[in-house]
Amino acid sequence: MKYRIEHDSMGEVKVPADKYWAAQTERSFENFKIGSGVELMPRAITYAFGILKKAAAIANNKLKPEKMTDEKLAAISQTCDEIIAGKHNEHFPLVVWQTGSGTQSNMNANEVIANRGNEIAGKKLLHPNDDINMSQSSNDTFPTAMSIAAVIGIEDKVFPALDKLIGTLKNLEKENEGIVKSGRTHLQDATPITFSQEISGWRASLEKDRKLLEISLPELKELALGGTAVGTGLNAPEGFDVLVAEAVSEITGKKFVTAPNKFHALTSKDEIVFAHGALKALAADLWKMANDIRWLASGPRLGLGEITIPENEPGSSIMPGKVNPTQCEAVTMVACQVMGNDAAIGIAASQGNFELNVFMPVIIYNFTQSVRLLKDCMISFNDNCVVGIKANAEKMHNNLHNSLMLVTALNPYIGYENAAKTAKKAFAENISLKQACVELGFLTEERFDEVFHPEQMV
Repeated sequence: MKYRIEHDSMGEVKVPADKYWAAQTERSFENFKIGSGVELMPRAITYAFGILKKAAAIANNKLKPEKMTDEKLAAISQTCDEIIAGKHNEHFPLVVWQTGSGTQSNMNANEVIANRGNEIAGKKLLHPNDDINMSQSSNDTFPTAMSIAAVIGIEDKVFPALDKLIGTLKNLEKENEGIVKSGRTHLQDATPITFSQEISGWRASLEKDRKLLEISLPELKELALGGTAVGTGLNAPEGFDVLVAEAVSEITGKKFVTAPNKFHALTSKDEIVFAHGALKALAADLWKMANDIRWLASGPRLGLGEITIPENEPGSSIMPGKVNPTQCEAVTMVACQVMGNDAAIGIAASQGNFELNVFMPVIIYNFTQSVRLLKDCMISFNDNCVVGIKANAEKMHNNLHNSLMLVTALNPYIGYENAAKTAKKAFAENISLKQACVELGFLTEERFDEVFHPEQMV
């Protein structure tokens, strides 16, 4: 491998000749061999740095044109557009497990943009610290990148997948109107419900989760940029914070604003904890829904068997013909991981000292993983399971009319205690509710038939 010599304030460093990064990135690459090649800083953060560095250059060009010249802005902007498009991923090699402020990843972005920008300009035009990091600090750029990545993840990844699944459930509701089945509570038979009502519960849960995520977005859209090292805005010109938020908004098409209190923006991660709590709520509802579906589809002969789901692959290497609810299992594993991520994020947000949180890489690593997993699993669950759910109307009908909890319909006519006696006699003697009720002398056959209508109990 060919190398070139780069230098920083600590001296000279050998850097691979075909890479845009420089000395500080190389030092981090060599010093933090933790999860190397696997647990890299999320690409969502790489792209967010492309956005914020371009925005910073635009703001600096307006406020300090003698330092951030049009020529420099052009080179920086082109490079950042390339980074946002994912063209330079190989030049961002650093792992999550580095400094807790994300300083090395900020410098990674600064170095790549400077060297690629100089290549575009055809001369030594840009310096990583003096130009790319102008009016900034790692302490305000990394939390800004976190905010940008989180907002884009929720709005552009989670919402489309969630909306698709909600749409499928709405269609299922319409398709299954009028099918009455037994409800269940505590895994025990309960009073009747329509299958469309059951589906509506799943759908409404996901719609509520979307609203909770929407509530979290305004706080996530407050940017730390402009606070620099400790929140005072040292070395940033007046008005930089407002202009850079406007530039980020222009680039992303999303309304970001500057954080009103930069001291809070640097040290607290409560907004991202809150937002991930909404992701955890979504995971919880997906877990519950997936469990309901695999219970309802259990069997095919010895379980509930009230619905069928698509048969996607063989379920056993030893039992021929066995098919398992694998999509449901994948959803529940994803939900389990998201809940673990939430615990890590909550603990990490409580850490740091005084003016800076120093667990930021692990926070955004877990957050972006949750976003990616939830997005992917909802699409997979929708396309490979939910769209293919079919009601077994005959089984639902038989289960309904075999349910002892239909006796609840008799409460107004024979009272709770007599209804309980009827249910217990029917169960003990394996006879119908009607036979038990008549034999106990609570109602005549004619009166029973007059008041007992399970389909009207929904």
